[in-house]
Amino acid sequence: MINRRKTRPVYVGNVKIGDGAPIVVQSMTDTKTHDIEATLNQINRLAKAGCEIIRVAVPREEDALALPEIVKNSPIPVIGDIHFSPRIAFLSLESGIHGIRLNPGNINDKGKIKEILQECKKKNIAVRLGVNSGSLEERLLEKYGYPSAEALAESALYWSEFFESVGFTNFKVSIKGSDVLQNIKANKIFAEKTDIPLHIGITEAGPAGRGSIKSAVGIGILLYEGIGDTVRVSLTADPEEEIKVAYQILQALDLRRKGVEIVSCPTCGRIEVNLPEVVKKVEEKLEAVDKPLKVAIMGCVVNAIGEAKEADIGLACGNKSAILFKKGVPVKRVSEEEMVEELLNEIQRMDNE
Repeated sequence: MINRRKTRPVYVGNVKIGDGAPIVVQSMTDTKTHDIEATLNQINRLAKAGCEIIRVAVPREEDALALPEIVKNSPIPVIGDIHFSPRIAFLSLESGIHGIRLNPGNINDKGKIKEILQECKKKNIAVRLGVNSGSLEERLLEKYGYPSAEALAESALYWSEFFESVGFTNFKVSIKGSDVLQNIKANKIFAEKTDIPLHIGITEAGPAGRGSIKSAVGIGILLYEGIGDTVRVSLTADPEEEIKVAYQILQALDLRRKGVEIVSCPTCGRIEVNLPEVVKKVEEKLEAVDKPLKVAIMGCVVNAIGEAKEADIGLACGNKSAILFKKGVPVKRVSEEEMVEELLNEIQRMDNE
């Protein structure tokens, strides 16, 4: 059982972050925000995949002007990603948006930030205070020589104190870099000193394969330490892949369950069925299933019975056939040719029960 860090609540629209709420899964659109149709289409796909808050890039005025229509039609809260321009920030705040992301590394005028925060407070708009290794303030680079974990944490603490000094508390913090160990250390330093909710992730993690591994290690370690109230898996891939990997990480730590978890053994010389093909077919067929379900597909008698019994449903394979188990009880023996279809049929019956 993971003991999560106690944090105060922050609300992005109707989504609660921190204060014991389930860890929230986020992503970011890769469309041009001023293309309203494309952006909304992607938001709808991501929401269907399980995304609970979406961030959109707002680099130009035309993007900010598209926000009212996007916010009005989005099924989930929308955060505007603001960099460099206070003017774009103020324009975005007029759209009905649920939150904005501010980066003190490129908007560091305290007077302007105070004005933005005052407007956010007036309109009940949440803020994500984002500190990144790639855009750290010059004074901290001079002090530490490079964007060290200590430098990142100091920046986050400094600006958090500033936000609070002007009476603004409806914010969460993200401290991100592409270095996994640096990222973990920076977040731990910050977490020990505040009760501010943390949005965690490994930024610029890379393509789907490598990026998923880096994210699983970095995010997973922090979550195991009880740190993290909302996550984004940052991949050079379709954003829907980010949602899938995020839930897989949360599921592995028993923090949230969504969709199918497949337990299958590695291949070895004991296997007597084409296990990779069976697993691939089952995974493809169950990809759209939203209901939490643990499916075991085991290839030989060594672990097959035990693992299959622990799952909601499973196949204990051997000798070109399998025993189909449901809730630990054998249902029937099926041949290799029919085992996938029989498993899927039984899952369908479970859905109807």
